[in-house]
Amino acid sequence: ATFPEELRVIRELVGEMPLLVPGVGAQGGDVDAVVRNGRTADGTGLMINSSRGILYASRGEDFAQAAARALRDEINRCRKR
Repeated sequence: ATFPEELRVIRELVGEMPLLVPGVGAQGGDVDAVVRNGRTADGTGLMINSSRGILYASRGEDFAQAAARALRDEINRCRKR
């Protein structure tokens, strides 16, 4: 996710194959750029990973759920663009 422009090239090479995309969250990847450059024609095809961004989101008891939902919502907003 830290090199989203390269996802466009990869998507062209692999077609509709799902891609696991690390680098969002703590590593600073841009969700919108990832979705724009890596999605398939129907807006899917990406499994966007954010391990540290979720694990260290806060010290609250439900930190993982809240962070995961926030990332999911951001991805879905970007898919609609």
